[in-house]
Amino acid sequence: MEIITPRLKLRLARMDDLEPIHAVLSNHDAMRWWSTLPHTEIAQTRAWLEGMIQNAKAGAADFVVEHAGQVIGKAGCWRLPEVGYILHPRAWGQGLGREAMRAVIDHVFATCDVAALHADVDPANAASIRLLESLGFVQTGQANATIRVGGQWMDSLYYGLERSGWSSPVKG
Repeated sequence: MEIITPRLKLRLARMDDLEPIHAVLSNHDAMRWWSTLPHTEIAQTRAWLEGMIQNAKAGAADFVVEHAGQVIGKAGCWRLPEVGYILHPRAWGQGLGREAMRAVIDHVFATCDVAALHADVDPANAASIRLLESLGFVQTGQANATIRVGGQWMDSLYYGLERSGWSSPVKG
């Protein structure tokens, strides 16, 4: 399964993605807002990637993101209806995350029986909040100390996007 956008290819993960995915998951800047610390061992990434592959076999709409033939991250739903994404910092600031998520949302609403999608974002992650809001997600709640990462409690803002309110923005 592949989804092609003007600049990206979203496809199912495979084991030969290990090195480029490890480059993302071991990057401190990329992992700043993630639910775990950066991977220090490739074995951590191998287990994570194996899980992503198994989830896809079970029907998860979770994709590796390629730009110009290079893996730059992942976007999708590792568990419906929750969306998530992570890109290597070299891909930031180019609208690639929004392009990938637009494609994921179109795909999920076209192929899955879900009434809404949800996202959990750290209140300090302004870029992710802007991305979600640009796609029509609205804040539905908030909570303090929802996840502990590396001994530090992180807060959450919860966002939702109703199927009935989705109309794919103009491409580009």
